[in-house]
Amino acid sequence: MRILGLDVGERRIGVAISDPTNTIAQPLIVIERDGKELDRLSVIVRDNDVGEIVIGYPRNMDGSSGATAEKVKEFAEGLSKMIDVPFVFVDERLSTAEAERMMITADLSRKKRKKSIDKVAAAIILEGRLRRI
Repeated sequence: MRILGLDVGERRIGVAISDPTNTIAQPLIVIERDGKELDRLSVIVRDNDVGEIVIGYPRNMDGSSGATAEKVKEFAEGLSKMIDVPFVFVDERLSTAEAERMMITADLSRKKRKKSIDKVAAAIILEGRLRRI
């Protein structure tokens, strides 16, 4: 079974998936938050034999949780009602900044970075989980 990684934002959700051996995280897709995102995630989970979902949990630099973290929790609650797969939260601090650095190093244009940043951040979040199992 594979593991799915999510970077949940207000407008988009970055999605990454592990390989079948759960050793490599790969950016998969960016889903727009248009009211149909849970349906799209449900299809991805079903079609890819996903056994766990890792959701990036946004903490402030001091470790506290804010309004964004509450929105992510609400999203996870909605997801758990539609998808019968266990999920875990992982600290996502600096994942987007790391994704941006990686893409700049790879010399991607600003346009390409904007298009891919969320799924690359999701892969970084998922990678952190894969290192712990």
